[in-house]
Amino acid sequence: MEKVAISNVEAHVVGEDSVRRGLSEPLETTNIALNHYRIASGEGFPGGLHAHMDQEEVFVVLKGEATFETLDGEVTVGEREAIRYSPGEFQSGKNNSDRELIAVAMGAPRDTEDIRIPAACPDCENDTLRFQMRDDELTFVCPDCDAEHVPRNCPACGDPDLRVTLDETIHTVVVCQGCGAEFENPPLQS
Repeated sequence: MEKVAISNVEAHVVGEDSVRRGLSEPLETTNIALNHYRIASGEGFPGGLHAHMDQEEVFVVLKGEATFETLDGEVTVGEREAIRYSPGEFQSGKNNSDRELIAVAMGAPRDTEDIRIPAACPDCENDTLRFQMRDDELTFVCPDCDAEHVPRNCPACGDPDLRVTLDETIHTVVVCQGCGAEFENPPLQS
């Protein structure tokens, strides 16, 4: 048995006023990833629209309200409610309310190695790209043709924080978090 006070776990900044506390290591979990989030109004869970192809995820809202973006539209999860995503389901979450969001995220199995974004490969038009870290550099790899693509900074302002999201018609777009510029496809280098 392992026990930990959440407030004693190191907080990692995930927004201007938001933090994630990873509970897997302190609790020594072997089969489940466990994270505690405090998300400020107007901020979101880390990353943009993505799917874990090898992991199911469950989010439990303890306080406030989370709005999850999916390829089928938005889903609101209120206090004392939970939502589950199967492997391969695209989602991203944010706090659209005017109060703080406290949530717990669980993923099983614990380690995920196939995270994808809904963006087409420029070489073969496969409809997803896989995240890959190599020497502390993010690349996107096509799961079909194995082509590697390095994300570029925003062409409009140079900001490196670009995220896949959905527009009003539920089509994927890439939005710069710095200047708000939108792109139909992520700016990539081959």
